[in-house]
Amino acid sequence: MRSGRCASLVLVLLAATACKPGRAVVNPNRDLPVRSADKILERLLPNEADTLRYYSAKASVDVHLPGDHKSFKAQLRSVRDSAAWVSVVPALGIEVARVLLTRDSLKLMDKVNDQYFVGDTTAAKARFGLQPSLSLLQQALLGKAIGLDPLEKYRSDREDGQYVLTSKEKRKFVRAAEDVSPGDTLAKDRDMREKRLERTLRKAEEKEAIVFRYWVEPDSFRVSRIQIADLVRNQTADVRYEQRGGAEEHFLPTRISITMSEVGRQVTGSFELSRIELDGPLQMNFRIPEKFTPMP
Repeated sequence: MRSGRCASLVLVLLAATACKPGRAVVNPNRDLPVRSADKILERLLPNEADTLRYYSAKASVDVHLPGDHKSFKAQLRSVRDSAAWVSVVPALGIEVARVLLTRDSLKLMDKVNDQYFVGDTTAAKARFGLQPSLSLLQQALLGKAIGLDPLEKYRSDREDGQYVLTSKEKRKFVRAAEDVSPGDTLAKDRDMREKRLERTLRKAEEKEAIVFRYWVEPDSFRVSRIQIADLVRNQTADVRYEQRGGAEEHFLPTRISITMSEVGRQVTGSFELSRIELDGPLQMNFRIPEKFTPMP
């Protein structure tokens, strides 16, 4: 169940309600007034207040791996800053995998092959190739601007009918972040020549440069997309909140797309979320049967 394990791990990396989910409608040709980064943050930050401790939902998941595609159902449970629990259930309704992710550890049961993995997130990266992040997953489920620091300085731009905030790294680092990302969105931008890109990435490594970009809807001032480019490790995370519920659903995302990219590899997960509930406490049972053996 190697591909199934990867699908489960992608699920933890990231991220029918009573009312019909609202779809964000963006007019790419809309002429937006110029706003400073401070003014955009002033409108955005009240939407970032996190008062929700518990979260549970049903999820329909599509995962695209290199040379493979998986679709499955899952149950999600999350307790803020504590843990996230995932149960993977294919079409037959029999649980095939269970995951428990904390701030510094990952537990995974493969119920098809009677195997398990238990280790810290560093060991998980060594085993599966990607490092799971509880913070990333929980912020994505709540539709937050992942990694946004209100004390940092950002540049403001307008792109495709939305405002864009970009962390104030050197402009050449921002260009390099675009060049190593799956999609290039900077207007009228030409890719760097290979040698210049290599030099820029070396300088970025000296600075440990990470470029954050946030697309902000101009009416609701809620984030619709986040791109995080780690220039040191040449890795990119692209999170898109494609649909949100209404006020009764706290404007939480009901469709999320997450793409994780590195050199020669890209993994994308799409999540359709339904039956979202915000009550607790939540049960996160995780007991490994005695007959299970460690994953090789």
